[in-house]
Amino acid sequence: MNNSASIVAVILVSIASLVVGAFGLRLSRTMSDFYVASRGVSPVLNASAISGEYLSAASFLGVAGLILARGVDMLWLPIGWTAGYLLLLVFVAAPLRRSGAYTLPDFAQLRLESVVARRVSSLLVVAIGLLYLIPQFQGAGLTLRTLTGAPSWVGQLAVAVVVCLNVLPGGMRSVTLVQAFHYWLKLLALLTPLFLLLGAVGDRTGDPDVGAVFVRDWVEPLQGDHALYLTYSLVLATFFGTMGLPHVVVRFYTNPDGRAARRTTLSVLVLLSAFYLLPVVYGVIGRYVASDLVAAGRADSVVLELPSRLFDGPVAEGLTAVLAAGAFAAFLSTSTGLVVSVAGVVSQDLVRWGAGHRQGIRTFRLTTVAVVAGALLLTVVSAGVPVAHAVELTFAVAASTFCPMLLLGIWWRGLTSRGAIAGMVVGGGLSMGAVVTTIFGIAAGGWFGVVLTQPAAVSVPLAFATMVLVSLATRSRAPEHVAQTMVRLHAPEHIDLNRGSFHPERWYRRPPSAEVTADGTQHPAYDRAGETARRPGTTARRG
Repeated sequence: MNNSASIVAVILVSIASLVVGAFGLRLSRTMSDFYVASRGVSPVLNASAISGEYLSAASFLGVAGLILARGVDMLWLPIGWTAGYLLLLVFVAAPLRRSGAYTLPDFAQLRLESVVARRVSSLLVVAIGLLYLIPQFQGAGLTLRTLTGAPSWVGQLAVAVVVCLNVLPGGMRSVTLVQAFHYWLKLLALLTPLFLLLGAVGDRTGDPDVGAVFVRDWVEPLQGDHALYLTYSLVLATFFGTMGLPHVVVRFYTNPDGRAARRTTLSVLVLLSAFYLLPVVYGVIGRYVASDLVAAGRADSVVLELPSRLFDGPVAEGLTAVLAAGAFAAFLSTSTGLVVSVAGVVSQDLVRWGAGHRQGIRTFRLTTVAVVAGALLLTVVSAGVPVAHAVELTFAVAASTFCPMLLLGIWWRGLTSRGAIAGMVVGGGLSMGAVVTTIFGIAAGGWFGVVLTQPAAVSVPLAFATMVLVSLATRSRAPEHVAQTMVRLHAPEHIDLNRGSFHPERWYRRPPSAEVTADGTQHPAYDRAGETARRPGTTARRG
């Protein structure tokens, strides 16, 4: 089949993304524009951008592939990825926006008042971002290889270049517009061919070809070894992992206030629910007409291959081109969000070349290129893990690290910096070890191998328990400004209360030689006038 139409579609999507991003460049003038779009994004636009960013290669291609290969148990993926926003709406969205932070490390410093906690959070943001970028680049390589037969690295490099061109000029302001555009493009790209595909399947007669998967295993839940543990671990990772994803959380900092953050989250639930109905249908159709892809190890390509299985000639080429455009938009939108969040944290916390507006933007742009290059390298050396499973593992890391820190930090004033650090190290170490062994193809058997496949059921409870127990053991080290911080997080913005004097911008401008207290805490982002009386024996001076 001639795939020139698909190649043209991919090129058009890339050009359209650059044009939309260039429009955002006209609106980007300050550091706040680059990092949080000046906190002025409306709920509808932000919801579209969040949905566009969230619906990655795993959503567009991976869900259908796993439904095709493993059946009803994989329905938990779209359910969990959507339900995660319900937990985000109830527990995190508004307090996180009221914090005034730019990034998750900002929140860690505000709540825990610890430089060490901030550094640990920064490293975790980088790790989660790079792990999430790997399946995006894998999906791009798979798409172009399916369409043209080109080596996988061609698609990976193409996405990397377009992502850099989108992020470098305008930061978050440009990315917001691009991601909103991508959501509606992806929705239409899946919805439009579906009507024709359903009609063609309805005209076929006979039983479905079972291929390499038995029908009983496909339609009945909890089949196979350790199915109960694997299912509940998947549910835990997807439900709790969403609130710990840096590229998702950073979008809530772009809302004007806490009320807008809640409205944004509610709109995201509606948009995601509408989208996730579609990949499931593609997986079921693939079960009838393309089950041979399972035995061939190409289940992730089922969405792209269905038109050629049901149609011939220009119709098949046109439908494949539409789906290819949507798939490429999925890689671009998620990758741009990940790169913005990771590059922002790296430029603010891990390199910090110079100070001021112009130096900050220059550092952001240099780290953007470095992050994309690092993700490309990891993609090349990693094993061929299914796209959706690679994302599941990343969710497990987020659920085991930032989720406990956010929930306990927002709703329990007893959380200490040492407790949070210990919990993030324990949860992150266990889940990250499982991710590395799986992605790089290190085999393990028995229950140990099962836990490595889905670590969340072990790592998430251990992370919560570690944070609580260590915090209780170090309650004398409670953050000094915790009372004001709790007021800041939970009181609506229109109420005139003492919310403390935390300003993340002061952290970004601090001299490299800013002094640190003996216990590792530091308060360069607080105004002296807003600080409460300090406990005897501690000092905290701004550099």
